[in-house]
Amino acid sequence: MSYSPEVPPNLSLIDRVVVITGAARGMGRAHVETCIEAGARVVLTDVLDDLGADLCRSLPDGRAVYVHADVSTEGDWDRVVDVAQARFGRVDGLVNNAGILLERSLRETSVDEFNRVVAVNQTGVFLGMRAIAPLMEAAGGGSIVNISSVAGMVGFREAFAYTASKFAVRGMSKAAALELASHNIRVNAVFPGDTLTPMIEGSGSDAVADTGSIPLRRYGVPSEIAAVVRFLLSDAASYMTGAELTVDGGYVAQ
Repeated sequence: MSYSPEVPPNLSLIDRVVVITGAARGMGRAHVETCIEAGARVVLTDVLDDLGADLCRSLPDGRAVYVHADVSTEGDWDRVVDVAQARFGRVDGLVNNAGILLERSLRETSVDEFNRVVAVNQTGVFLGMRAIAPLMEAAGGGSIVNISSVAGMVGFREAFAYTASKFAVRGMSKAAALELASHNIRVNAVFPGDTLTPMIEGSGSDAVADTGSIPLRRYGVPSEIAAVVRFLLSDAASYMTGAELTVDGGYVAQ
């Protein structure tokens, strides 16, 4: 895989360094591949070390590095920063993609389960923005893309903790956009609908058994989400911050 000269100049990510969490598979892998195709250098993070390392080895030499990182752990973010600085000397983009799904209602959810979902989906985004923003400021600006969910737009009664965490990502993105704008750092949020990823396919959810609730009558694929993320990372979105982009086949328009 290499940079494609067909990428329009304002969508190019040539010479930019992008940190992507949850990068080993599914939607995260699509973000990595799309950024590489657009010319970026990438810091991949995940806890799935074998998959992450294999993906990194499949990419062009010198264009990517893999870092083991639990996004809910502050010390792991320190390591991501150290590796990014040592390997590439800067960071221009951050895609907070890592997340976990728990299908439990309010009354079924234990405190430990709730805290774990919040730690990854919400605290992980907070720690990522806080760790990477100073590097972006030093580089003269940057773009942060936080991956929420349609569950951050509407309630899902059978995924209480997940819904709470994804609504939090929505609010944090807006607050961070206001704070970081003076440093030329843009912060936007993407809200995917049902997308064919290992997390969704492995959930066992009856809701994923049909597409009747989706106006376009199909699931999304990771590359469709990644295309929107690439746009937000690029100069084509240079006047966008604090925005909410749903990529959901029309689900929340109903």
